[in-house]
Amino acid sequence: MTYVVTEGCIRCKYTDCVEVCPVDCFYEGANMLVIHPDECIDCGVCEPECPIDAIKPDTDDGMAKWVDFNRTYSTEWPNISRKKAAPPDADEYKDVKDKMQYFDPKPAEMDG
Repeated sequence: MTYVVTEGCIRCKYTDCVEVCPVDCFYEGANMLVIHPDECIDCGVCEPECPIDAIKPDTDDGMAKWVDFNRTYSTEWPNISRKKAAPPDADEYKDVKDKMQYFDPKPAEMDG
C-alpha cells in the first residue's frame, strides 16, 4: 500500500504533509504535490496533516489512476523535504471540486 495525492491539492499546495514525512517522498509541481509510490513507506503520518483531505491510501476506490499520476510526476518534479508557504490564493481553491482544469504539469520553480 502507498498514499497518493489527489486533485484536491491542485492550486492549494499546502505543505504540512511534507514536514512530517520521514522518507521525503513528496515531489513538487507548479501547483500541487505528489508522493512517489515506490518511496512511500505507508506510515500514514501525512494523511491527517493535509488540511484539505487530498491525501488518500491507494486502497480507496478509484485510486489506481492517482497512483499512476503520482508515479509519473514524482519522476519529473523536484523533491521537496521542507514545509513552505502555501500559494497566496490557496484558501480560495480549497473547497473547489473537479480541479483538474487547473492542473499545471510543470515542475515547481526552485528557490535560490
